[in-house]
Amino acid sequence: MKLMFISDIHGSLHWLRRVLEKAEIEQPDQLIFLGDYMYHGPRNPLPEEYNPSEVANTLNLYKNKIIAVRGNCDSEVDQMLLEFPMMADYIMLYHEGMRIYVTHGHGYSIDNLPLLQPGDVFIQGHTHVPVADLQNHIYVLNPGSVALPKEDYPNSYAVLEHGTFTVKDFDDNMIKSISFS
Repeated sequence: MKLMFISDIHGSLHWLRRVLEKAEIEQPDQLIFLGDYMYHGPRNPLPEEYNPSEVANTLNLYKNKIIAVRGNCDSEVDQMLLEFPMMADYIMLYHEGMRIYVTHGHGYSIDNLPLLQPGDVFIQGHTHVPVADLQNHIYVLNPGSVALPKEDYPNSYAVLEHGTFTVKDFDDNMIKSISFS
């Protein structure tokens, strides 16, 4: 099973379309969205082709493939536009024998982990910075941001397949990668 992780769209129809084009190529079994779908947030600039309502309409076309959590810029009003649940603070996935804690990152985060077991996986968005690391026997991951990357990283997303998490840019370059043992 292949999972694709997408975070921090922030209302950018341009970057949502680009990542969905990559999804057509990647052919994941599920799209895992890590929050911040439609609103750009007061600390961020307006992203390219900012169009929150059309972002919602486009996401709804993929509702049967989406597993989602709520970001700090998401609200109940946003949920009213989306036809898939996205208000959970976190979800637990079980994939290829691994337990994966999925959240946006504004509550529990890589710097403030929930109670996990050695070998568990923690994945978040929120910081707009890609991460693929092992911290105290916990795999900590972040696909970066589709629309508003930070710290000179490119726009990115990630895939998890065959025990390897890979962050990619839109030119198919590997930004970060880690294999689970």
